[in-house]
Amino acid sequence: MLPTARREPEPAQKVHFISSDVYRRQGFGENHPLAIPRVGLVMAICEALGWIPESGYEPSPRATIAQLARYHTLDFIDAVRRADANGGCDRETRERYGLGTRENPIFDGLFERATTTCGGSIRAAELALQGSVAFNPAGGTHHGLPDKAHGFCYFNDPVMAIFSLLEGGAGRVFYADLDAHHGDGVEAAFADEPRVMTVSIHEAGRWPFTGQVEDRGGGFARNLPVPPGFNDSELDYLMQNAILPLADRFAADYTVVVCGADGLAGDPLSAMKLSNGALWRAVGQLVRTVTGAVIVGGGGYNPWTVARCWSGLWGALQGKAVPESLPESVRILLAGLDCDLVDEEDRDPRWTTTLVDAPSPGIIRPAVKALPPLVLAP
Repeated sequence: MLPTARREPEPAQKVHFISSDVYRRQGFGENHPLAIPRVGLVMAICEALGWIPESGYEPSPRATIAQLARYHTLDFIDAVRRADANGGCDRETRERYGLGTRENPIFDGLFERATTTCGGSIRAAELALQGSVAFNPAGGTHHGLPDKAHGFCYFNDPVMAIFSLLEGGAGRVFYADLDAHHGDGVEAAFADEPRVMTVSIHEAGRWPFTGQVEDRGGGFARNLPVPPGFNDSELDYLMQNAILPLADRFAADYTVVVCGADGLAGDPLSAMKLSNGALWRAVGQLVRTVTGAVIVGGGGYNPWTVARCWSGLWGALQGKAVPESLPESVRILLAGLDCDLVDEEDRDPRWTTTLVDAPSPGIIRPAVKALPPLVLAP
């Protein structure tokens, strides 16, 4: 049974941006949905806007083998390390560990990149335990399994963050996944852990085809599969009538939020229609009344919408006025992008001139209205 009362701590005041120059280099090789500028571009935009003060920037450390082994098996960790060092792997390794596939390719710097992503989320958890909000945009590898690469994810950094919070003394952790794809790896990791509640909003019928509304893991998981075309009004409705009530009832002191950008209008791997403003609003609501919070990125396969979303989120977390019109240096960065997955006729002119999407309101459909009573029921 979920507790019915929640103490109201002071909102976290300090904010930290965690990243590394490793993300300025392309990963994932060629012809992969993630072989696009993402976190490196976010860094460049925020630097151009003067939004990364020296006091608020945390260089991301790399996770150690011992830290990874809190969740991942030693043989899998070694398989990733060896595949990177060798520039490939044999058939047995590929089939056993999901490495060297089109989904999870082996590329130069793979092990450094994956361990840096996890190290960033571990550091974010350490800062959250000190009463801060820490943003690691490279994080959000929520599909990673203990012994297998899965869904573009090698290691699972949200799991690392949650373990770090629990080991640091957190009594309860509320995990909210706003990515277009179900946070299957994180749900599975904590299915039998009463100190963690995992909640995922994701597009129904979308890979990995898990996270049905009746799926509650070991009891402390909730899933809200939403229809294609999911809009801002519907996200606001679910936040007010399902997600925030669940958070209140669970009474966690810390929260971990996956702010995937693949639910935004224009993303090629989902059919959701959110604006980035709706995501910024949802994240703000989730972190406002907890002692500390970890925010990570996640999916997002349109370089314009991803970079604008996470840059604007970082500005909003600092209380910056997100500019309607971008300076010329940032416009040049955005205008110089390309992406084979996004046809030219589908590219919104706003993607190169402003960080702020046009709002995407709409009717709240019956399929969405049906979800709150189902996930709030005992």
